[in-house]
Amino acid sequence: MSGLTAPQATASLSTWLKYLEQLHTSAIDLGLDRVKAVGEKANLIKPAPCVITVAGTNGKGSTCAMLEAILIEAGYKVGVYSSPHLVRYNERVRINNEELDDSEHSKAFASVEAARGDISLSLFEFGTLAALTLFKTHKVDVVVLEVGLGGRLDATNIVDHDVSVITSLAIDHVDWLGDNIDVIGYEKAGIFRSGKPAICGQPHPPATVPAHADDIGAELHQVGYQFDYQVADDHWNWQCGAFDLPHLPLPNLPLPNAATALMALGTAELDISEEHIIQGLSKAQLPGRMQRVSDDPLIIMDVAHNPHSAEYFAQQLNRIKQKEGKKHIHAVVAMLHDKDIASTIAMMKDVVEHWYPASLTGPRAATADEILQYLPTDCTGFDKPEAAFDQALTQANRDDMVIVFGSFYTVGQITSHLR
Repeated sequence: MSGLTAPQATASLSTWLKYLEQLHTSAIDLGLDRVKAVGEKANLIKPAPCVITVAGTNGKGSTCAMLEAILIEAGYKVGVYSSPHLVRYNERVRINNEELDDSEHSKAFASVEAARGDISLSLFEFGTLAALTLFKTHKVDVVVLEVGLGGRLDATNIVDHDVSVITSLAIDHVDWLGDNIDVIGYEKAGIFRSGKPAICGQPHPPATVPAHADDIGAELHQVGYQFDYQVADDHWNWQCGAFDLPHLPLPNLPLPNAATALMALGTAELDISEEHIIQGLSKAQLPGRMQRVSDDPLIIMDVAHNPHSAEYFAQQLNRIKQKEGKKHIHAVVAMLHDKDIASTIAMMKDVVEHWYPASLTGPRAATADEILQYLPTDCTGFDKPEAAFDQALTQANRDDMVIVFGSFYTVGQITSHLR
């Protein structure tokens, strides 16, 4: 977009974000040529001695959080780049599990602006390069990158990373990746590197994943083959060949992602002990993932926004309901219209008794009416998640549960509302 004047490095973060939102015609613009050219010019292709890149339909954020927690316990200085954020942009970049000041983000944006010349960058591409700049500035030991969308053409894939991870594979982002699981598998496997470890935590992935690993000579480590795990009542066990880690603590985040994270660390040639793993798994948590924000009444928020993540969320809610003797579940739900609303709701119907659908705002937002068509006829829609949430709290008894799910935007708005 012409006629825009770049802010100064001392400008506020909000000023920079407003500028970047107007700078490029599309919020999502898949392709690596532009962002790679700027990354190479700014010497950002290898931002740390060790880089782990994490792709997948679900579980990316929790896998990154567990990698981060274990690495910090092992004494490494760790940078994590994730998206989207729930409330504040600063959530997207963490160094040793701490957010950075607005001023640091502004300086990083100014650095990327100076390097890009007349090359156009989307907001996500700009943010990715700024995150890499911050990791280099802070001289981190390990960078953990969460892929934004797909993998092969995502901006994070310009980086020379040491370990590639696919957490899970399901149909999502159909507007950008299509509804063919083989194509989705190929797009995610596009982060694999020749001669380097490639971890796949999806049982029985589409054939395109191992085929691509074989084609380029990546070292594939597949759950159920090169590594595996078993769960007991109060612990779990992890195996890789003859190597065994027994009696590990159950994490607060999904167990399949913990097993995948351990395989990634096992191939990364880092100095990590069993004690580091135990302590890291015990401490790892992530806002918006099975997040208990209150016990009286019990309020749980989760960004589950597709059938795969909703199925896991429903299983966990059913377990909590039985274990803690809760009677009814009141669900606040708001989603984006490009998601599989019908199948996502279907996964939750067996555990939810009372529904409070709400409209989101923005070009991708679904209205409450769109969600209502998949719910019982006696349900009422709300114009925003906050109103739905307040009504759910009013209707719920002390021995009920109130849950919030459907989108990062939904959980983010309720998080702000509670604050």
